[in-house]
Amino acid sequence: MTAKEFMAGLQLFEGLSPRDLDSLASLASEVRFDKGRSIFLEGGEAKGFYIAKTGLVKIFKLAPDGREQIIHIYGPGEPFAEVPVFEGGAYPANAVAIEESVLLFFPREAIRRLLTREPSLALAWLAVLARKLRRFTIQVENLTLKESPQRLAAYLLDLADRNDGSDSPEGASVVELDMTKGHLAALLGTAQETLSRILKKMTEAGHITVKGRRIQLLDRPALEALAAGDERL
Repeated sequence: MTAKEFMAGLQLFEGLSPRDLDSLASLASEVRFDKGRSIFLEGGEAKGFYIAKTGLVKIFKLAPDGREQIIHIYGPGEPFAEVPVFEGGAYPANAVAIEESVLLFFPREAIRRLLTREPSLALAWLAVLARKLRRFTIQVENLTLKESPQRLAAYLLDLADRNDGSDSPEGASVVELDMTKGHLAALLGTAQETLSRILKKMTEAGHITVKGRRIQLLDRPALEALAAGDERL
């Protein structure tokens, strides 16, 4: 699949004219990263941004004691590192491929020149950045104001909404975790053992069922109440 064909199927580029899509795709180069390979380091010059084509990429920061805090995990179709490209300066965090990944790379200066010439494309990117800011705001709220069960319930509901979770024969939404449980625990700011206990409690309460990475949301209203803090496990 060419860069243009891949980009044409993304919600990110809905509404772009064929001409705008051609212009944007012409700037993309495909790069491959093995599992565990660094994509960029915190403080490095922001030379461009990426869109994941296949695989998974984690964005994280390291504490002085070496503890890792995952900020986000991006999968196919999701852009990352665009903010420092538009703002200028350095990457504010680290990026590593957590699976063998194929990425589209867009060089900073070429993108900035294109956006200057194409206002419709610039407006589309403003919408992308606004959605990302909203998601980060929710994530910060979850990490600072909510307990672990609330954060997990909010994450599952968001995942179902983002991926249009398919329905099981029983009519319940089904989602597929887009990362390992270890990475999910780090993203939610908790320990993997704690995450496992919460999943077990949610299962015992009849809110969900779990089979590997596949989670069935049996009682969405209960999960919504849990995420809002109106109920506890």
